Amino acid sequence: MISLGLWHNFGAENNFNNAREIIRYAFDSGITHFDLANNYGPPYGSAESTFGEIMKMDLSAYRDELFISTKAGWDMWDGPYGNFGSRKYLMASLDQSLKRMGLDYVDVFYHHRPDPNTPLEETMGALADIVKQGKALYVGVSQYKSQELRRAIQILDTHNVKLLIHQPRYSMMDRWVEEDGLLDTLEKNGIGSIPFSPLEQGLLTDKYLDGIPKDSRVAKDGRYLSKDDITDAKVAKVQALNEIAKDRGQSMAQMAVAWLLKDERVTTVLVGVSRVSQLRDNIKSIENVSFTSSEINAINAILKD
Repeated sequence: MISLGLWHNFGAENNFNNAREIIRYAFDSGITHFDLANNYGPPYGSAESTFGEIMKMDLSAYRDELFISTKAGWDMWDGPYGNFGSRKYLMASLDQSLKRMGLDYVDVFYHHRPDPNTPLEETMGALADIVKQGKALYVGVSQYKSQELRRAIQILDTHNVKLLIHQPRYSMMDRWVEEDGLLDTLEKNGIGSIPFSPLEQGLLTDKYLDGIPKDSRVAKDGRYLSKDDITDAKVAKVQALNEIAKDRGQSMAQMAVAWLLKDERVTTVLVGVSRVSQLRDNIKSIENVSFTSSEINAINAILKD
């Protein structure tokens, strides 16, 4: 029920031994799904390269027990065909990803985001051909809204390829999938969901309850969570949520992950960590994914705008 995202904290600029320790701990703890993308780094591609080295050193004998996914859809290289969802980009990107990871295939290949300029028939046709070529066992999409998702399903059906999974951004504080009806669409079509950013880039933890630590992501790199995102109002909400978590015998982070897993339409949750202690804490989330109606009502009241 917990999957490990090897995101921007697994690039070449980070500590290789730390990355190796995290991946080995994850596998030893029963996590078999490792999620990547072509442009995770920095630099782009380096997270896949790091994983490929660790795979060769530690996990190659267990390939048939692992579920490895990667994606393409965001900027990867300068010049033409290095972004979005053209057939040429998706085909070339996956070939490069497989080479970096030292793999013959991935278990899931995702289109990372909708492309407003490429016909969806071209993008989905490329995904279908990738499956038929044996370079991916399954295909998925990320950040597609419900209407776009339904069209993608229909197109893939014409190729006799099933869309297996959707990876939306989803957390207690970012609930667009509920407003969009995405979860209902997934359930109706028998498609799984793997939310990413369940901790809202660290906001849904106890990290920022007493200010911004000097060693935090916000202090070092404000690309994904900036100081402006940590408002007094949001911190007050997290403080209130943290009291509920304490009553449940959970950390704030554990409750945030459990809150997603309580919904049967959520297949697993992607967590991204920078050290083993964080992963250990996240894994404990699955020990209690049940919420009473009073807890849900209290949480919703806190999160209400």
